[in-house]
Amino acid sequence: MNKIIFGFFAVILYFAAGQALECYECKLGIGSLCYTTKKTCDVGQQCFSGLGKAAGFVDIKMKGCLEVSKCNTTEQVNFPADSSTQVYQMIKTCCSTDLCNSAPGHFSAVGMAFTTITSVFMVKFLI
Repeated sequence: MNKIIFGFFAVILYFAAGQALECYECKLGIGSLCYTTKKTCDVGQQCFSGLGKAAGFVDIKMKGCLEVSKCNTTEQVNFPADSSTQVYQMIKTCCSTDLCNSAPGHFSAVGMAFTTITSVFMVKFLI
């Protein structure tokens, strides 16, 4: 009976860890400065990194969660909204693993690897 309970727990742990996508969020960064926090995305969202130019010469960036339908698009923001005066233009690129919108060179699948290894050891223990 204990083997069944442990097996059930291992399966739940594996799927629970894969349900909520966690991303870095930065509301607005200028140049290389971007204050980031971690955020859990809603269903139907992916992590995104946005790079753009404000006023034609200032590098800006954003990070966070974005609806899948808005991924890999270029957003142009005008002010006022109905004018042709462009404030900034940003390319938003999406990814679909935990913390994948980090700075280049960071490994983002550590959480899923840990969960997988834990599940394998629990199953091995049960057999």
